[in-house]
Amino acid sequence: MASKESTTPSSPSGPGDLERLGSRFLGHLSLDRGLSPLTAEAYRNDLKRYFRFLRERGVLNAAEIGTEHVRALIAMLTDLGMAASSVARNLTAIRMFHRFCLSEQAASADPTGPVDIPRRGRKLPEVLEIHEVFRILEGIGGDTPKDLRDRSLLEFLYATGLRVTELITVTLADLDERERLVRVLGKGSKERIVPVGDAALHFTRRYRESIRSDKWKAGSSRDRLFLSLKGRPLTRFAVWKIIRARTAEAGVGKTVSPHTFRHSFATHLLEGGADLRSVQELLGHSDISTTQIYTHLDREFLREVITTFHPRERKEQRGTRIDK
Repeated sequence: MASKESTTPSSPSGPGDLERLGSRFLGHLSLDRGLSPLTAEAYRNDLKRYFRFLRERGVLNAAEIGTEHVRALIAMLTDLGMAASSVARNLTAIRMFHRFCLSEQAASADPTGPVDIPRRGRKLPEVLEIHEVFRILEGIGGDTPKDLRDRSLLEFLYATGLRVTELITVTLADLDERERLVRVLGKGSKERIVPVGDAALHFTRRYRESIRSDKWKAGSSRDRLFLSLKGRPLTRFAVWKIIRARTAEAGVGKTVSPHTFRHSFATHLLEGGADLRSVQELLGHSDISTTQIYTHLDREFLREVITTFHPRERKEQRGTRIDK
């Protein structure tokens, strides 16, 4: 199902209209509370995200917002991998906005009251069992553009353990299919090379040759590997929604985010027998760059780690891995 447009539907402006209240609240912050320009800009971006989130759920008036909306947004930001301090700032901005709504008599209750600020230091996401990952991946068996794109994207995510931001910024030139490698620009603009397994390459090749090259030529970022159905760059939120939808379709009753796939990738490699240093190199963890002892691992050795220990690449599973 296509997602709703993020533009505000035409509706008469009332006393609780979110856009009107938001503009007045931001003016109140800048003029009356004397916030620094950087803080005011951060709050402005937080509220823009919040209002977009609400509009996608058909909520256009401050009086219609419930605690469940606030909690859903906080859960989404956490699932997307946002730092706990940034999630807490989002909640602070939202709470200040709703108190402003009360003072303006635009709402009769503050929906943020029962919502706690997330603790610093997020809990690691739930790990998927290998059979659960397979159910999600192999449950996408159609040949529609959306099915081929989603299967390719999730196979690629699980095969490489990329962060969601790394995934959506991979370009066509970054992927070397002949060498079965992808160039990744990670945190701090640090580059690393990650092997890509046969299963992911198979579906990515199908996606590129049958769908992407023919129908998705238009768009502002033609070089991106994974695009929306309209030929535009994918966002972190879009990937989050794809994963949630495909997880639900597969009947996997866990809260699954892009980082769940990354964490499962690492866990399954370690459980299969891969050594910790190789997995850290593949993930691009920051402590690798500080110790330097992991930066000299040979690419052929890392490729062998993927081939030997990754659940989608093990020799005993190759007969059923890419039949769909």
